[in-house]
Amino acid sequence: MSSYTTNTSAYKLNHTMLRVADPMRSVKFYEGNFGMKLINRLDFEEAKFSLYFLAFDSPKSESAGKHWTDRESVLELTHNYGTEHDPSFKVANGNSVPGRGFGHIAFSVDKIEVACARLEANSVKFQKKLTDGTMKHIAFALDPDGYWVEIIGQPGTSSEAITTDLGTYRFNHTMIRVKDIEKSLDFYRSVLGMSLLRTLENPEGKFNLYFLGYRHGSEGDVTQEQLVGREGLVELTWNYGTETDPDFAYHNGNTDPQGFGHLCISVDRLQDACARFEDLNVDWKKRLTDGRMKTVAFIKDPDKYWIEIIQNESLKKSAGW
Repeated sequence: MSSYTTNTSAYKLNHTMLRVADPMRSVKFYEGNFGMKLINRLDFEEAKFSLYFLAFDSPKSESAGKHWTDRESVLELTHNYGTEHDPSFKVANGNSVPGRGFGHIAFSVDKIEVACARLEANSVKFQKKLTDGTMKHIAFALDPDGYWVEIIGQPGTSSEAITTDLGTYRFNHTMIRVKDIEKSLDFYRSVLGMSLLRTLENPEGKFNLYFLGYRHGSEGDVTQEQLVGREGLVELTWNYGTETDPDFAYHNGNTDPQGFGHLCISVDRLQDACARFEDLNVDWKKRLTDGRMKTVAFIKDPDKYWIEIIQNESLKKSAGW
């Protein structure tokens, strides 16, 4: 067993990566409609791709002003050069076959009716409006590439409200579908060190939702109201019976058709965290020593979704991003 020092309580669910066709169009969408801010950009001209990192950064935000690796719920948009000029280019949004796996990202807003009305006034397309179906408390907007953006209301919303404050919005969670919930819960808790914060069971619909994240300080049980106000959550959706089907598998987004790329965890000590993962016999996509980029690693969860591992640069300097 290796000798290492790493504390999973210092880990953060740092970002979710999505591939996009036109980064300028996508950045404008998230900034203009939701109030996100472009907080970092990394260009890899030799490899012909760029990364755009957006986050909520108002004075009311959870991580305002922090280094991008020291935040929860950053949105990373990956642009491969030339896709913006290719009319045939299309990503898989994760909600149809082939390519079903990733489901959506979710933003919590202060006044959901007003927020949704504002999006409609901005000509944002919807997969589901508040008035559609039986679930009148959530909506799903569509971003320029067709990814689903769930809109959920924060507690204390007034039905008489006439304005919405973008500065209070939160990037609440990322949803992925999993085949075997017991294996997935064990991985996210035992390997990544997350806590199961809430479970929503829906036996009539034959699915359950599990919300996991890193506890803040001495945080104990989390109420539904507190959960909606959080960032840095992953929602695991389990449809009953998939675990008993030997041929069933979800798409991880990194083979054709591509779309969702990965979740990312920022850690206190990158080398030590990876040594711990090695001792836990994780399924590696890329060790730190592999390839040219020695400052990132990738492991795989039980459904083969990629989990990037990076250094929290506010805790220890490493890559100098």
